[in-house]
Amino acid sequence: MISDASIDTMIRIKFISQHGSIRSQMAEGFARSLVDPERFKLTNAGFEPGQVHPLAVQVMAEVGIDISGQSHRLSADANILAIDLVIILGHLDPAKDSVLPGMPVFVRWDIPDPVAENRCELLAGQDANPLDIFRRTRDLIRRHIEDLFSGGYLPSLVAHKRNTETILDHFSDGIIVHDAHRHITWFNRSAEQITGYHREKVIGRDCHDVFSDGFCGGKCSFCSDSLPIFEKLHYPLKVNTKDGQIRRVEMTVVPMKNDQGEYEGVLASFHDVTEVTQLRRRLRDIHSFHGIIGADAKMQVIYELISDLSVSDCPVLIQGESGTGKELIAGAIHNESRRAGRPFVTVNCGALPEGILESELFGHVRGAFTGAVRDRKGRFELADGGTLFLDEVAELSSNMQVKLLRVLQEGTFQRVGGEKTVHVDVRVLSATNYDLRERVRQGQFREDLFYRLCVVPIHLPPLRERRNDIPLLLNHFLDRFGKELGLDIQAVAPNALHLMLDYTWPGNIRELQNALQYAFVKCKTNTIQIENLPPEIITFAGDRPAAAYARRRGKLQAEQVRQALASARGNKVKAAQLLGVGRATLYR
Repeated sequence: MISDASIDTMIRIKFISQHGSIRSQMAEGFARSLVDPERFKLTNAGFEPGQVHPLAVQVMAEVGIDISGQSHRLSADANILAIDLVIILGHLDPAKDSVLPGMPVFVRWDIPDPVAENRCELLAGQDANPLDIFRRTRDLIRRHIEDLFSGGYLPSLVAHKRNTETILDHFSDGIIVHDAHRHITWFNRSAEQITGYHREKVIGRDCHDVFSDGFCGGKCSFCSDSLPIFEKLHYPLKVNTKDGQIRRVEMTVVPMKNDQGEYEGVLASFHDVTEVTQLRRRLRDIHSFHGIIGADAKMQVIYELISDLSVSDCPVLIQGESGTGKELIAGAIHNESRRAGRPFVTVNCGALPEGILESELFGHVRGAFTGAVRDRKGRFELADGGTLFLDEVAELSSNMQVKLLRVLQEGTFQRVGGEKTVHVDVRVLSATNYDLRERVRQGQFREDLFYRLCVVPIHLPPLRERRNDIPLLLNHFLDRFGKELGLDIQAVAPNALHLMLDYTWPGNIRELQNALQYAFVKCKTNTIQIENLPPEIITFAGDRPAAAYARRRGKLQAEQVRQALASARGNKVKAAQLLGVGRATLYR
C-alpha cells in the first residue's frame, strides 16, 4: 500500500478513457489496489456512457481486483479544476499540456481500446481472442500504474503544481488566470480580498458570468471567443466588488503560452490603489490626471468630480474658453467610466454644415443624396457601447437641436434616407466655449435640450486663473517637444518664465503649447530666453505697467504702487497681487 507522506493533503486523480470508460475503470481498479484511500482520491470517466465490460471484470478478477461495482462519469461532466492529476488513456496526438495555474497535471498513456482492437483484428482476418486482448490491455495499464505509484514521479508532479499555486496565493496583488474562453482557472486570496468574491464561486466559470459587465468592464480584451495576440497590457481600472463598492486598481495582463508557443490563456495581476488615490486627492497632490496637467485647487476639484462621475452614465456639459482642454476632460470622463476601452467618438458640431452634420451623426443609406454610394454608419452607431463627445454643441442649428433631443430621449434614430430604427447605447458628453445658459435665455438654444445635456456641468478655468500650473505645463511640453524634435532644450530662463507667468494667455493651454513650439524653433541653446518667445508675448512685456516687474526688482517704488493701483482700479488686493507682495507690504 502506497501512502506518500510528502504531500500533506489528499491527491486527487482522475483516469479518463477515450470513447468508453473500460480502460479508465481498469486503471482505477489497479490504483485502488496500490494506494492508501486516506491519501488518494481516485475517480474515472469516459467520453461515452457504458457499464463495466464483462471481459474487463474477468481479466481484473484474475489478478484479484474486483471492478464490477465501479461507476464512472462522462468526461464532459468532470470538474477538471478540482483534480490534481488527469491520466488520459488512448491512442493520442502529441501532448499539449496546459500551463495555466489551477489546471491539473496531465499524463497521457498510449493504451489501445480492447474493444476496438478486437474488431480491428477480426477485420484484418486474424484469429482474435477477446480475452487475450483485454489481458494485454490490463498488463499495459498495470505497468504504467506501478511505474507511476512506486517511484517519486507522482509526488514531484503534484508538489510542483501546488507550489506554483502557493506562490500565487501569497502575492499581495490579486491574480486571476483564465483560458482562451474566459473560464477562470485560478483566483488567489488577494483577489478574493479585493473583490469580495470567493474562489469556490468563481473558478471554472466564465468571468463575464461571474462579474457584472465582466471584471474589466469596457476595457475587456477578450470579449470574443478567440484570444487576441499581445505581449503585455497595462491599464487602470475600476471594479465593482461583490458588496457594490468601487475599487480603483492597476491591472497588468500577460499571455500564457504552452511549450509549443501557443496562447492558452492570460494571467491578470492587479493591486488596489483606492486608498492611495483618495489620500492624494485629500492632500491635493495630483499633478496629472489622464493626460491633464495641473495641480491647481480648481483642477483638483475637477479631478474629483470626474472620478465621482465614473459610476454614472449621466450626460456632462463641459464649458470653458477655447484651448482649455475640454476634449481632454471628456476623454478622462470616458476613461474613468466602465465604458473605458469601448469607442470614444468625437464630432465637432461647429465645423460642418447642417446637412453633412446630420449624416455624420446618424449615418445614411445608399442613395439618400448625391454621393451616397453605400450605407454608412454615423457617429452614434460607431459609439455604441461607448461615449460620444459633441464639441462646440452651441453651434447646432435649431433643426439639429430637435433631432438630437429626440435621440437623447428615446435612444433611437433613423439614418438619413432610411426607415429602419436604430437603437444605440451611448453616453453623450458635450462641450462649448459659450455660456450655454445665456444662449437659452436669448432663445438661441433649446431649454429642454440644455437640461438633457447639462445634467452635470464642469467649468474649466482659463489658464490665467491657474497660473501656478504654467511651470508644470512648461515642463511637460519641454519634455514632449524635446523628444519629438530631438532637441536638447531643458529649461526656460527665469525672466522668460516670469513673463509667461504674467501673460494673460487668451488662447489658454493651446496658446502656451504653440508659444513653446515657436520658442523651440527660435532657441539655439539649451535654455529658452525672452527673445525666443512669440512677438505678441514680447510686446505684452513692453506694454504692461512697470508695477508688474516689481516683485523681480526688490524694493517697491511709489510710482510702481501708483501704476498697480491704477491697473487694479483702486482694488488693493489686486494691486498687491500685481506687485507680487502681501497687502501689509502694500500698505507700508
